[in-house]
Amino acid sequence: MKTLVNLVPPAPSELAAAHYAGRLAFETDCADVHAGLMQPERDFVLLDVRSPELYARGHLPGAVNLPHRQIGAETLAAFPPATVFVTYCAGPHCNGSTKAALKIARLGRPVKEMIGGVTGWLDEGFALAGG
Repeated sequence: MKTLVNLVPPAPSELAAAHYAGRLAFETDCADVHAGLMQPERDFVLLDVRSPELYARGHLPGAVNLPHRQIGAETLAAFPPATVFVTYCAGPHCNGSTKAALKIARLGRPVKEMIGGVTGWLDEGFALAGG
C-alpha cells in the first residue's frame, strides 16, 4: 500500500532537476541574501517593496525602499540595465514581492524573489535595520 507521499510518483530525475534549477533561477532565500550582504561588493540590489511606513519600522540592512506600486521604467532608470534586483516583502503571507518581481521582469530587468520575506529573515535570526 502506498502512502500519500507516493500516491503520485516522483518525477523522473531529469525533470526534477530542471524544475529545481528553474526555481533557483527565480528565487533566493534569506541565508543567501544575508551572505551576499556580507560581501564587500554586492552583485544585486535588494528592494523592500513594502510601504515607507513598514520600511521605517525595520528593514533588511542595505535594502532600498521601492513600494511595488511605484515600480516602473522611471523608478528603475537610476540602475544600470544589468542590475539584478532581489525583491522582498513582509513574508509568505504577502505577495508584494511577487508583484514587484513580475513588474521588474516585464520591464526586461533581471530579478529574483527572496522567499520568506521579513518573517523568514527574522526566523533565521538575522537583525533588521532601522525601526
